[in-house]
Amino acid sequence: MRTRTVVGALLNFRGEWQAMEPAMHKEPHFKPPQHPVLYLKPPNTFNRDGDAIVLPAGVEQVQVGATVGVVIGAPASRLSEAEAMGFVAGYVPVNDVTVPHTAVLRPPIKQKCRDTFCPIGPQAAASRVADPGALEIRAWVNGELKATNSTRNLIRSVPRLLAEVTEFMTLEAGDILLVGVPENVPLARAGDRVAVEIEGVGRVENPIRAEGSPA
Repeated sequence: MRTRTVVGALLNFRGEWQAMEPAMHKEPHFKPPQHPVLYLKPPNTFNRDGDAIVLPAGVEQVQVGATVGVVIGAPASRLSEAEAMGFVAGYVPVNDVTVPHTAVLRPPIKQKCRDTFCPIGPQAAASRVADPGALEIRAWVNGELKATNSTRNLIRSVPRLLAEVTEFMTLEAGDILLVGVPENVPLARAGDRVAVEIEGVGRVENPIRAEGSPA
């Protein structure tokens, strides 16, 4: 299956939500979002395990966005939570690379949609993952464990997120839904090697280089 679209969810980990909640009550919204806050990682961002993440000119560091990608197995539209898991083909480790920013409650397109900014690891079949709501997530920089979390801390579970997203958009076979990036995101620079590991799913690891430097 070919991935056409990667859809990501912001503010879907409890710790991330709690950190951002005070700003939610200020201008311009004055209240927390009632629906998933979503963004896209377009095809120019797609990257493979082992290939370089390229820092654009003027960007000195990036966030290592460790997350779980839910791979869709069949066209999914207006799913209920009860049927949603039947449309999941598998899971992949994904590094949702992002330029650090201060945007709140607005999709940071310029910071997330740079070339090479979405390394996607090997897929584990859905049958191999007993509970997508209990997956350990780890982020590594130069072989050092920098952040850990778990999908136990999701605000919207995988089936709920699938139901809410497919309420208004069809996800095709091969598309990937990112469940969210936890709080305390580690930073990395050119010359570093970063990895995202999802226990029971797999690992994606990539070097980082500056734009224009030798591959």
